[in-house]
Amino acid sequence: MTVKKIPMRMCTGCHEMKPKKELIRVVKTPEGEIKLDFTGKLNGRGAYICNCAECLKKAKKQNSLSRAFSMAVSAEVYDNLEKALSEANG
Repeated sequence: MTVKKIPMRMCTGCHEMKPKKELIRVVKTPEGEIKLDFTGKLNGRGAYICNCAECLKKAKKQNSLSRAFSMAVSAEVYDNLEKALSEANG
């Protein structure tokens, strides 16, 4: 009997390792856009964040996404991510 391995990823906000399915993927597309990827299938470089606004705030404060994507991430992008996250959570 084989045990299926659960892929783990680190949240860029709280730095906790969690199962990939519990996290939301933030992706930098080949065109340089930054989007929330709820499917986990968009092309591009991915970073992961917990499904809560608190972790997004921490990531913004620590500039985690800028480091993960090796580019400057504007406050506008964080605002758009926050809006999309709150819409997804209802």
